[in-house]
Amino acid sequence: MKILFLSSWFPNKLEPTNGNFVQRHAEAVATLHDVEILHTIGDFNQKETYIFDDKVINGIRTLIIYYKNSKNPIQNFLRRMKAYKMGFMKMQKPNLVHANVLHNNMIFAVYLKKKFKIPFVVTEHWTALRKINHHRTSSAIKWIAKYIGNQASAILPVSQDLEISLKELGIHTETKVIPNVVDTKLFEPKSTDSEAFNFIHISNLIPRKNADKILNVAIKLLKKGYNIKLKIGGDGDTKPLRNLVEKEHLQDKIEVFDTIPSTEVAQKLKNSDCFILLSDDENQPCVISESFASGIKVISTNVGGIAEFFPENFGILLHNPDENLLEQAMKNLMNQDKKWNRQAIAGYAKDIFSKESIAQQFTDVYEKILI
Repeated sequence: MKILFLSSWFPNKLEPTNGNFVQRHAEAVATLHDVEILHTIGDFNQKETYIFDDKVINGIRTLIIYYKNSKNPIQNFLRRMKAYKMGFMKMQKPNLVHANVLHNNMIFAVYLKKKFKIPFVVTEHWTALRKINHHRTSSAIKWIAKYIGNQASAILPVSQDLEISLKELGIHTETKVIPNVVDTKLFEPKSTDSEAFNFIHISNLIPRKNADKILNVAIKLLKKGYNIKLKIGGDGDTKPLRNLVEKEHLQDKIEVFDTIPSTEVAQKLKNSDCFILLSDDENQPCVISESFASGIKVISTNVGGIAEFFPENFGILLHNPDENLLEQAMKNLMNQDKKWNRQAIAGYAKDIFSKESIAQQFTDVYEKILI
């Protein structure tokens, strides 16, 4: 089948990691189908009205159109829709559109359905559409999500938590939960253990990820004499973390890192014992799945759809992002025998999150719609 991926979020020169989980879904689908990707994004620093960036990325033709952004949201929306139309004329006509994120960008998927009779499905990732956040998400965003969602042939949220939330918005389209994908050939376990207990945190370091709390607890444990190491960083502002580590003179125990490629993420996870996620809010984080694929345990706050893909004995779930709870959880894991079955944890990830598994689940949905 010819599948066109459209997404409200997608990696680009302005936001290199934004929506990388969509890119991974597209790469999984491309193992079984003919996939192209079309994305548009505004750039305030751009002189030209439109710039076309058409290339093959990881074997998939990917066309990103940058339009000149302005302070006028209506003008920006019209330019974005024109960019999508111009881009679509350069793509092969798809059998089906795989849209991502019920933002107003995906009105273009509705347009394609009405003008060219091309059906579309939507994979949803957006925490703003979780039921717990409905009270602070604007009525316009919720109305647009409902309108687009009810035009789709299927809604494919990445968690049951989000599935329930979308139904609460009044979306009546048939749903199926299909989680984020993990490259289980890249993320794999190691067989040897190190003397110290190695914790790791990777994120975009925005406030709701609470990286500062993770660092505070690690410092507290080190001062109490625990033999641990922490790797912490990602594609956000690492300066406050670095400053605190230097202030405490703990550079030999705590590594702070900036944005790194997936290959290096895989190496850091493989050489760790436990991944920590202390977020206030999430849906179905890829990095937890990547941690399981690496055979390591996870400590995480029990938010969003995390518990849905968190087998017993794979780590510890916390009721809230409290430093005392995190400290106790880290101590509990350190008291366990580190020689747990890393291959068993990785095997679960391969069964649930591998490209092969996700590609087949999407194919089943596509075939139901097209055949």
